[in-house]
Formats: sequence, C-alpha cells, structure tokens
Amino acid sequence: MKPPRIFGLIGRNISYSFSQKYFSDKFDRLMLEDTYQVFDLKDIQEIDKIFRIERLSGLNVTIPYKEQILPYLDELSEEAQQIGAVNVIAIRNGKKTGYNTDAVGFEKSLLLLKKDFHNSALILGNGGAAKAVQYVFRQMDIPYETVSRKGNLNFENLSPEFVQQRRIIVQCTPVGTFPATEDCVPFPFESLSPQHLVIDLIYNPPVTHFLKKAGISGATTLNGLYMLEQQAEKAWQLWNR
Repeated sequence: MKPPRIFGLIGRNISYSFSQKYFSDKFDRLMLEDTYQVFDLKDIQEIDKIFRIERLSGLNVTIPYKEQILPYLDELSEEAQQIGAVNVIAIRNGKKTGYNTDAVGFEKSLLLLKKDFHNSALILGNGGAAKAVQYVFRQMDIPYETVSRKGNLNFENLSPEFVQQRRIIVQCTPVGTFPATEDCVPFPFESLSPQHLVIDLIYNPPVTHFLKKAGISGATTLNGLYMLEQQAEKAWQLWNR
C-alpha cells in the first residue's frame, strides 16, 4: 500500500478556504488516507520550507501567489506559460510542475450561461485569476478590455457607455471577499441590462455586494463556486497522472 500523500493550499489570509473541505471530503469518499493542509504564507519565500515536506504531492495556489510562485517551479505546462500564472502544482519525484486549471474552470462556468449576444467582455482586475480569464477569451475569440487600478482603463474613468457595449462582465479582484463582504469595486451599475452576464469569481459570500448590485438591473449573475469546483477536479486529475 502506498503511504498517504499530503496536498495543500498556499495563499495569504485563507482561513476561509473552500479547498480544504472539498478535498478532505473527497478523500473520505474515496477512502483515502491522504491529507489536505492550508499553508497561510506571509511571504512567497516561505514556500521553500513547504516544498521540503515529506510526501508532499501537490498544491493549490491562490491570492496573492499565482504569479509570484513561478520562479520556484521546475516546469510550466503550456497553458500556464501562456497565462503567466499558476494555481496548481504537481510534485513528482521532486520535480515541481505548475499548471493553470482556473482557465478550465472559468470556461465551463461561462458556457453555463453564455448566449450568442454575449460577444464582448470587460474584465475587472489584472491579477492571476484575471490572466486565466483573458486566456479563455482569447481561446474563444471574444474581444475583451481589462480594467485595473493603474491601467489606461481604470475604475475612475470607466464610463457607463463603455460598459453598455460589453455584455460579459467578470469581476476578478478579491474586493468583497469574506469577511469584508460589504466592500465593492467602483462600477457604473446603472449601465447594466438584462442582456448582460455578470460573473464574480468570489465564492464566499455566495452573493457578493457586486452581484447584488448587478442583479438589480436584471443582469444574469453567477459566482465563482462552479469554477472552483471544476478547477479542483482538474487539479485532482493532474495530481493523479
């Protein structure tokens, strides 16, 4: 019998993590003795001591380390190279390979609700999760614009007219995540309509302040839970190759 493996999540301020319960429940269902741990790192340099853990076989990576982790890996999958961010690490014989399963998860979420008239997009944020969303839109030939704090298009100059013309809105920042559930990025919600699809990648709380405001307009809304479940299942496949 193989010895139990150790998996885990690295991030910062991640006590609310979905992943630990999800994988612990999965191990129970599969009658595995594997364990899943949460590693709350104050600095990415602490990853070296995590990598030295005996029987460590895989990691999930979340905010703010999806891009910072890259120099610590031995190899990147093709999609991780193109995206420039990693959310899954598989460790085999000491070799650390980075993957991005956020892209798979987001694409499956998008296809749940996307209509033909959802043909252009606006991405709020430009971190690791946003880069996976950008990758999916490129693969699907959906033109997009990215709003970031320091970009030419930012939250201060985002106009209602600009939003009206882009029927998919994806909120990729951590603003509004538990426990700061009343926080919300500045956004011209009055420009939304029932023809808009609004996706917030946050899953805790299930309905963010951003989604509440978007829903008032009649826009179709979706949180990040389905995406998270789908990317987790893909991660499990990669860890068990």
